Amino acid sequence: MSTVSTENAAVTTQNESTQKTHHPVQVAKRLEKFKTTIFTQMSSLAIKHGAINLGQGFPNFDGPEFVKEAAIQAIKDGKNQYARGVGVPELNNAISERFKKDTGLLVDPDKEVTVTSGCTEAIAATILGLINPGDEVILFSPFYDSYEATLSMAGANVKCITLRPPDFAVPINELKHTISKNTRAILINTPHNPTGKMFTREELNVIASLCIENDVLVFTDEVYDKLAFEMDHISMASLPGMYERTVTMNSLGKTFSLTGWKIGWAIAPPHLTWGVRQAHSFLTFATSTPMQWATSVALRAPDSYFVELKRDYLEKKAILVDGLKAVGFKVFPSSGTYFVVVDHTPFGLENDVAFCEYLIKEVGVVAIPTSVFYLNPEDGKNLVRFTFCKDEGTLKAAVERMKEKLVRK
Repeated sequence: MSTVSTENAAVTTQNESTQKTHHPVQVAKRLEKFKTTIFTQMSSLAIKHGAINLGQGFPNFDGPEFVKEAAIQAIKDGKNQYARGVGVPELNNAISERFKKDTGLLVDPDKEVTVTSGCTEAIAATILGLINPGDEVILFSPFYDSYEATLSMAGANVKCITLRPPDFAVPINELKHTISKNTRAILINTPHNPTGKMFTREELNVIASLCIENDVLVFTDEVYDKLAFEMDHISMASLPGMYERTVTMNSLGKTFSLTGWKIGWAIAPPHLTWGVRQAHSFLTFATSTPMQWATSVALRAPDSYFVELKRDYLEKKAILVDGLKAVGFKVFPSSGTYFVVVDHTPFGLENDVAFCEYLIKEVGVVAIPTSVFYLNPEDGKNLVRFTFCKDEGTLKAAVERMKEKLVRK
């Protein structure tokens, strides 16, 4: 009897275990349309096939020694407990100083600067702290994928304006017809990921005048501001009448090749900072203390650091762009960031996802399909994005693989 009971118990347990594995995946409706990020998918494929990763935008070289040493020293000095929620005062001061140097704007480090866990959290805190369900927000596509996901979490009504090759210029008339009294905010990324476009002063002036006329906020993602190659970077907040309605977001990672540190910040007037901070308080509350101290050292780097950074990236860009052209891609201009977008259609694959999978499995190089950056994936099906934030040897090796194995059709 006991044997039967034991067997029945074992069968019951096994059945319960089997049933558990068949439960449908559960996710809130606000996120059910979003899949695993394309960056995770492509990086996993890269590892599986031993491909050179020119997809995800993280450098394969380390940040500067003086910044890493500052982090080590902060840890040794016992700066390891919770930081002040809005940021270590030393870092808030350094951000304020850097912003004044870059834009001419003097901001209060304690009332107008909020330190976040990377710019992605700055984006989330800004949107969740300032956007209400049903608010209309305008995006320019293609766009960094977290924008749409976070706007979905906030229950926003997203309106999208598509930037199209070859120059990805802002369609001014379309913008004028899209913006209205119902528009709460416009989200701008300049220099722009994935296209490398930089918003011109003329484009920013038109956007600014429309925002003032319609009482619209602007959220600007400026993480690539130090990687502006063809023209000077312009912060929207620096234009007349715009500081009072702008949240400027930035981070350490891209400028100092320390993407894993996840130190970001949002700069805004006090009446907007309040909303950002309310959301930040309940997202992460505070950001890594020793890394904040090290970031304060980084932002006070001499001008020569930023000059050398741009020079190094221009050399890397030249290797990749010249190589892609030699392989047979149509390469679109990239004025900033460390990305370049190309037309893959000369190689005869049906769309960007199919091309990127072929490129990984058969050629051994990773790119990112840009359709994931569009509200309508069809708009990006002919384009793929490469990054040149890799050492020169890696870039040259990737180009050689493509020259050897990619065939135009």
